[in-house]
Amino acid sequence: MRAKGPGPGCLPLFAAALGLLFAGPVAAEEGREGGRAPAFRDWIHELRAGVAAHDVGGLWSGYREERGADWSAELTLLRSGLALPLGAVHPNLGIAINDRGYTSKVYAGALWEIESRIGLFFASGVGAAVHDGNLDKRERHHKRLGSRVLFRIPIEIGYGFGAHHRLMLAFDHVSNAQLATPNPGLDTVGMRYGYRF
Repeated sequence: MRAKGPGPGCLPLFAAALGLLFAGPVAAEEGREGGRAPAFRDWIHELRAGVAAHDVGGLWSGYREERGADWSAELTLLRSGLALPLGAVHPNLGIAINDRGYTSKVYAGALWEIESRIGLFFASGVGAAVHDGNLDKRERHHKRLGSRVLFRIPIEIGYGFGAHHRLMLAFDHVSNAQLATPNPGLDTVGMRYGYRF
């Protein structure tokens, strides 16, 4: 049976996305206490948006069960980040909505990024995702993910051009790391555009 589009289970995910997008300006307004309010760009490192193939087979998760594309939006936080001898770490928050009503998710974590002087960059990290998909019910074309909260591992390779613009190839894996049964995992691969503040 084919999914018909995002259902009621996606409403909390949409609400969370709106919260992510509007929390910054509100926090800046509340920060006014006789001095300069924190600027939006002081705590937002990058805003990203893109589209990815959903539940890609033959990768970490092994096989494909669900269909469609995931439309995503993400914020990476702290303009300067946590500096390391190699690269920097930025907290991240995001949402990915499946356009055919399969598994959608919101997530948060940390992204470690290394960037070369010519604009090439590599990023990876770890975090947690909360999804609205199937847990353990046998249903055709729906993966049984075993747990409502999953571990998330992103891997990105891209190129920055100009002072603000970046394009990246992005891979995303979510699974419960064998802490629940079943644990097939779910992979996405796609392209993203990023705007750095």
